[in-house]
Amino acid sequence: MELSGLWRLQHFETGQVRPLETASAWLDDRFWMTAEVPGDVHSALIERGLIEHPYFGHQDLKCRWIEQKEWWYRRSFDYSLEAGGFEKHELIFEGLDTFATVYVNGLEIGTTNNMLMAHAFDVTRILRDGRNTIAVKFDPLHLHNRDKALFEWSSYTKERPWLRKAAMNFGWDWGPRMVTTGIWGAVRLERHRLARLDGVFARTAELAGASAVVKVDVETTAFRRNTELRCEVRLLDADGRPAAQGTAERAGSREAFELEIAEAKLWWTHDLGEPYLYRLEVSLYADGELVDRRQEPFGIRTIELQLKDEQGQHAFAFLLNGVKLFAKGANWIPADHFIGSIPDQRYRDLIDLSVEANMNMLRVWGGGIYEKDVFYAECDRRGVLVWQDFAFANALFPDYNRDFMENVRREVEYNIRRLRNHASLALWCGNNEIDWLYDMKSAGGDITGPFYGEAIYHELIPQALEALDDSRAYWPSSPYGGSDANDPDVGDRHNWQVWHGSVYPRRHGEVPLLDYSVEGVTFKNYKQDFTLFSSEFGMHASANRYTLEKNIPEGQFYWNSTEMAYRNKDTNHQKGILLMEGYTGIPRDIEEYMNFSMLTQAEGLKYGIEHYRRNKHRTSGSLIWQLGDSWPGTSWSLIDYELLPKASFHYAKKFYHPLLLSVDHDPGLPLHLWVVNDSLNPLDGEVRLEVYTFGGERLYSCRVEAYCGANSAVRLLTLSEEDILQGADPASVVVKVSTADWDAPDNLVYLRDQKELQLLPVQLDVQRDEAAGTVRITAGGAHVRMVKLDLPQGNLRFSDNFFDLLAGESRTVQIRSAAGEAIRWDRLRVSALNQHRD
Repeated sequence: MELSGLWRLQHFETGQVRPLETASAWLDDRFWMTAEVPGDVHSALIERGLIEHPYFGHQDLKCRWIEQKEWWYRRSFDYSLEAGGFEKHELIFEGLDTFATVYVNGLEIGTTNNMLMAHAFDVTRILRDGRNTIAVKFDPLHLHNRDKALFEWSSYTKERPWLRKAAMNFGWDWGPRMVTTGIWGAVRLERHRLARLDGVFARTAELAGASAVVKVDVETTAFRRNTELRCEVRLLDADGRPAAQGTAERAGSREAFELEIAEAKLWWTHDLGEPYLYRLEVSLYADGELVDRRQEPFGIRTIELQLKDEQGQHAFAFLLNGVKLFAKGANWIPADHFIGSIPDQRYRDLIDLSVEANMNMLRVWGGGIYEKDVFYAECDRRGVLVWQDFAFANALFPDYNRDFMENVRREVEYNIRRLRNHASLALWCGNNEIDWLYDMKSAGGDITGPFYGEAIYHELIPQALEALDDSRAYWPSSPYGGSDANDPDVGDRHNWQVWHGSVYPRRHGEVPLLDYSVEGVTFKNYKQDFTLFSSEFGMHASANRYTLEKNIPEGQFYWNSTEMAYRNKDTNHQKGILLMEGYTGIPRDIEEYMNFSMLTQAEGLKYGIEHYRRNKHRTSGSLIWQLGDSWPGTSWSLIDYELLPKASFHYAKKFYHPLLLSVDHDPGLPLHLWVVNDSLNPLDGEVRLEVYTFGGERLYSCRVEAYCGANSAVRLLTLSEEDILQGADPASVVVKVSTADWDAPDNLVYLRDQKELQLLPVQLDVQRDEAAGTVRITAGGAHVRMVKLDLPQGNLRFSDNFFDLLAGESRTVQIRSAAGEAIRWDRLRVSALNQHRD
């Protein structure tokens, strides 16, 4: 029985009301407000107009009172009981945030202290036939951590290490403090008769040619002794036809099945094949009666983490069905600060966009939550692998405290059981940056005590995985490996030399250094990084105009305003200025800031990722920080809060394309032409390199016969600047590489930084066809830099945007609303960096 929907909500001062009276089934709550469940208090107050939206201006500061109050939810429902049926009734909350006391029919049935897992309560003895009432009281957090030890290190606030709650609620360098409370997950009442299924664990045990073996472990509980249990397991194909099945007669509490599939269809990431999903069906019979059944999608695939290559050298590569993968993707933070109120469609939209950008992996970052079911279901369906952090980020945690560790153990075991059957789940990771930062902060003198929390990532979690999930690898932290814990030669790496100015190389125990200079933060430093796997890196860019204007008070939408600065939660805002100073020059107004920051981010990520991919014999992945935003701010995201892609997203569709043509070049040095092939088929054909002046004259052209084996990278030729320029100024030309023989996007390369380019003023011819949903843009007599299509509307999809055009070239862009809304064609604005203005 689903119990989500409208509940009653009210707040009190701590201790103002007597709990048993407020929880009473007879309490008159008709004057309480209504609130949606799943949801949260903030969202309910916004919907009822009781608070101004916290994302606008500085209004988040007006909402701090919410976290100081005691909040109550209530709900009544009718229920029918059967006498003498050996039934069990469980009340299940999929998410309670965070310290809750639960009452049914006025009786206290239990308390919770963990937002990051579900909570189940046996209510068999207190449910009534007819009307029943549930009440949930949420304590303010300070009652539970005010007397706890404060550790030397906990990023952004020292109050959170004792609280098993999304760390980002307390603020991060991309979002404000927004301490939520409420029933954030679905609520349901489950009825079981005679027996129930407690757990199902399915995994691919063996692939041999076209056949596969799937192992399925089933756990059951009988409610009375001598109940005869029978368990059936079936694997159905996408058309519902049985592919394999097994039966255990007189089943005990644990049964193991082996299903053999003769002609198995494998699950692949979307870039390598079809993410084929079977349906796993487990049925439990008690004394011949069907009493429980589970059905869920299941993908047949193997996933391994390769830590040594064929030559015995260090590696960090994912092998999917035996195929070495170059992981192309991004880091995932919660899709909104109001986690309980995120619509499922927002998850689908973000994952759709990641697939559109040719990503095949998302890393669920450890400062958020173990994501909702819809996230993993969509990754399964769309063929996107998931790197899953456990929910520990940037802090010391009290692993010496028995109660805390027992809470963590329950959380870890619950989420392993919940997620382990997903084909998309590729890796468990113990934490975000803790091992690495503990070393750096100890070396720098910020931490002088023990590594509190170490036992969680290096003992508790691996022990739980050994018992509950033997089907995928575990990695203790990210980054991790080598003498530095952020070693380019061992394990994975976070590159924060770019943007944060971290000085590398650095070894274990050395005092960390920062270089806040143009040279210290520039994206040109990516080319010095020969990491095995880059799991975090990136740089800021502005959100789109619509997203900013919607959330900034009138009169404050200008460059360097107080409100614009408030959109940026990172430390030292000078870093963004330095990056732009080095590449585009410093912006003079808000329009230049939006354009320059977006172009710097897009070109910088392109520069780094093309380098990583050219070195795919060594480097096996790049996960950009970060995919989306949880509020309308300025951040490292590729997609802003209103689900409008930035320039870097459209660049990603090309630099993450499975087939990549690129040019390795720095000013004054030779140009090296490369082909990268991530597909499983070899490439054979002709690649063309051309050089054009910004006025449209072709200076140079050459064709080269190219062969690139499956899953490899090849340097095709080397040319000098002198040969291709034919006496022209390198700041006045563009290099184009292309092929007509396979599906690789064209690549335009500039020989000098943006601020040095001698672009010519150009006119754009813009023709729109509203019926077809298209806009055709044609360049005049000169090269066009960064054509931008802008509409004051959220969640729009552009087939292309933020692109360049050669002189005289045209491009047709399809525009649609992902939500099916009408396009505001009269508000369309098309611009370019070098557009001639009257």
